[in-house]
Amino acid sequence: MLLDADDCQLVLIDYQARLMPAIHDASAVLANARRLAQLARALQVPVWATEQNPAKLGGTEAALAALCDRIVPKMAFSGAEELQPLLAPPAPAPRGNARSLPRHLQKPAQDAPERGTVVIAGCETHVCLLQTALMLQEAEWDVCVVTDACGSRTERNRDAAYDRLAGAGCELVTTEMVGFEWLRDCEHPQFRAWQALIK
Repeated sequence: MLLDADDCQLVLIDYQARLMPAIHDASAVLANARRLAQLARALQVPVWATEQNPAKLGGTEAALAALCDRIVPKMAFSGAEELQPLLAPPAPAPRGNARSLPRHLQKPAQDAPERGTVVIAGCETHVCLLQTALMLQEAEWDVCVVTDACGSRTERNRDAAYDRLAGAGCELVTTEMVGFEWLRDCEHPQFRAWQALIK
């Protein structure tokens, strides 16, 4: 199943100033997170982020923070509880229908657009990313983990998290997989901009 930009939301976990220097291959991890967020913005894919204990670990890296629709703080390692209201906002109350109108004259109820796939990346892969992804999947979201935009202090911890996530049914993808699947076509208006981002 290919990723569809109209069905996706991008979730970025804890790319924080005081955490990133400890992450293995942090510059590549952060660069891929920025690429994803830039393309998401261009394609109107919502971009959400979390910050673990920001008073101690600082805020989201500035260039990445500028690309986010909203950043939520958290103290629990999983950000699923804080993210849930952003991922699935309550449907707006119906307006403009008088109860006395016959059904055929009433305006059809407008459902909020559903984006059931969460594309998720972040740090640390084996702690906050893993717990958030598993809890979102348990809440019946389709979860795709962008492996080359995730990081831990050690490769062993990161790779163990990938094994567990895949075993639990999360899809493991890369930044380029996500980008090319969202675009689908070399004639897409954002294709050249995407090419420039990944070169």
